[in-house]
Amino acid sequence: MDIKLNFINQSNDLNNSQIVVFQKNTASDFDELSVAWKIIKNCGQGDNHPFTFPMAMAVGASDSYGNYTPQLPAQNGQLFHVSLTGSGDTLSVAGPGTSTKEVQLRNDLEKGAINASIYKDGRALAIKTSIAPGQKAVFEFKPTIWIGAVSQVVEGQIMNSAIMSDVNTEIPLLGIASADIIMTGGGPGVGSTALKFTLDNVVMA
Repeated sequence: MDIKLNFINQSNDLNNSQIVVFQKNTASDFDELSVAWKIIKNCGQGDNHPFTFPMAMAVGASDSYGNYTPQLPAQNGQLFHVSLTGSGDTLSVAGPGTSTKEVQLRNDLEKGAINASIYKDGRALAIKTSIAPGQKAVFEFKPTIWIGAVSQVVEGQIMNSAIMSDVNTEIPLLGIASADIIMTGGGPGVGSTALKFTLDNVVMA
């Protein structure tokens, strides 16, 4: 089920900040860098930006030769693999994974590393690079999004740790059908406050 969200700029921000929306891959043992899933640009004071956050996701892979596989629909609990077939490197479902909360992708090539990606709404949500033969990438996402004001960020690319440390608003989406995300705060001078993001007009599924 897709969640309908509406970003509304009620802030005093005069920097024309970019707003980034992303998810964190919680299956990793360390703080891995996240991908800028969606960037909202030039959304002025009083403007709003509706967007959809889909529950459905897809998986894709690229190999060391620069080839990209088609994206396949993916669900938690599935294991995918990249293997060499008669036509070349191919991504396919390998059966159930070792965890019902994760999407897993294993490199079953004899040689050559692969990159694994998860997509939502056709845009990259998470990327794991340099997966050696025999290794697998593991993806798990909580039903939350992270949102914050950033600069110099490109949609679909991995963000650096300095940018990610500036984004500290986690918004729970479990059971929500639609909601407004209100941005307040900001502004020039001494009296300015940090930008804040809050949910409003929440409709439960």
